Amino acid sequence: MVIFIFQAIWLFIDDLAGKGLDLWVIGKFLLYYSPSLVPTVLPFTVLLASLMTFGSFAENYEFAAMKSSGISLYRAMKSLIVFMIALGAFTFYFANSIIPKAEFKAYNLRKNIAKVKPALAISEGMFNDIEDMNIKVEKKYGEDDRMLKNVILHKKNSRGENLLVIKAKDGELISSENSDILKLKLIDGYYYEDQKPSNPRNRDNYPHAKAKFEFYTLNMDLSEVNDVDLEDESYNTYKMYNVGELGVLIDSIEDHNSTAIYNFGDNIYKRSGITTIKRSLIREEQKEEERDSLIEEKDTLVLTSPDKDFLSLFEVNKKQQIIEIARGNITNIANTVNAKKDELLRKDMVLNYYLMAMHSKYALAFACVILFFVGAPLGAIIRKGGLGLPMVVGIILFLTYHFLGMFARNYAKDASIPPILGSWLSTLVMLPLGIFLTRRATADKGVLDTDNITEPVKKFFQRFRKTKTKKHYELQTKN
Repeated sequence: MVIFIFQAIWLFIDDLAGKGLDLWVIGKFLLYYSPSLVPTVLPFTVLLASLMTFGSFAENYEFAAMKSSGISLYRAMKSLIVFMIALGAFTFYFANSIIPKAEFKAYNLRKNIAKVKPALAISEGMFNDIEDMNIKVEKKYGEDDRMLKNVILHKKNSRGENLLVIKAKDGELISSENSDILKLKLIDGYYYEDQKPSNPRNRDNYPHAKAKFEFYTLNMDLSEVNDVDLEDESYNTYKMYNVGELGVLIDSIEDHNSTAIYNFGDNIYKRSGITTIKRSLIREEQKEEERDSLIEEKDTLVLTSPDKDFLSLFEVNKKQQIIEIARGNITNIANTVNAKKDELLRKDMVLNYYLMAMHSKYALAFACVILFFVGAPLGAIIRKGGLGLPMVVGIILFLTYHFLGMFARNYAKDASIPPILGSWLSTLVMLPLGIFLTRRATADKGVLDTDNITEPVKKFFQRFRKTKTKKHYELQTKN
């Protein structure tokens, strides 16, 4: 756990460093973040502990003493099996109750920390977002790094459009501890601003304003940035719900997605013009019953016979018009479908996230039990304890388990594989391995029965050698 916490510190160093935070806030963030490491740490811990313990037993001939006393490997593991089942149940409770709450606290605290930017937190060589401006400086120098060199500033308007650019050779930051206003004094630069003409016809002329200045002062209001409530808890993600809440949300998302697909399909059907054609044909029907029956028979033939053409129902001068309309409709519908496709895929991806979050809680509990049945018999087979060989074998098995789960979840996000399989794949792969190793260890056999491979090879060469010796003896006898 300590190793993974240090990894988290390096992972979030950009969010924590340079924010003026005290150690209490940083420690609280790491405390909230730690439970989310349990799904990674606990399976590895169970695997490594069982490998080391049973490897040490076998290395010190403890199992030999047990077997000589009539105690089988299963009986020796019985109490630990009960403990692991209890640990699996507690793990599910932890993943279902503790982790969502801790994730909720950590995520909200991280979001609030990300907003905290001291007045002078402008990094060199990169664009820094402050209020509605983007500022880049080549170098900071002088007292408290207040002096700036080669300043580029992009300012957005109320619509988020970047129409104003200011470039200056030098700049100075002026601030006060008692004020939320940060003054940026620019020296020797140029001012560029794109203008929007009142007449739309003049847009192609790209009108703009340009001015040279010796001094230019900008005021930036940092009140919203400096008055960040680190205890604000207004953010939610799929990791912050328990199984019951996830079940309700999954049903709601499925209904919402189904409704969106149905409405989109109905909209496309109506835009295709089929309903209009039906109404037109009904209006053009003649009142005479005989002619109505002929039209129905003709329509039936047109729709059912591959030799008939739909255009044969219309006059020659209207056929080209119908074809052009059909092409336009098909193009519009295809563009609409392609544009809607990404939106529907995002909706499915959200549903997949929630499904994986729910099933991952169950998979974690089973993984702890299954990895015990992998590590314990394997330790009894390799007969090595301590931190040497068991550590190497444990890391290899854990990386296999971890990367299988990672790849499966990544494939499940875009529905390349079912999301339920994405949560369970790594556990399901370890299950037959655990059964195989348990049976081999119970039968007091190695991981691989090499005798079944080497013995036929030895017999073949022995037979070949006997045949060669016999021929050599017969040849000597004749001579």
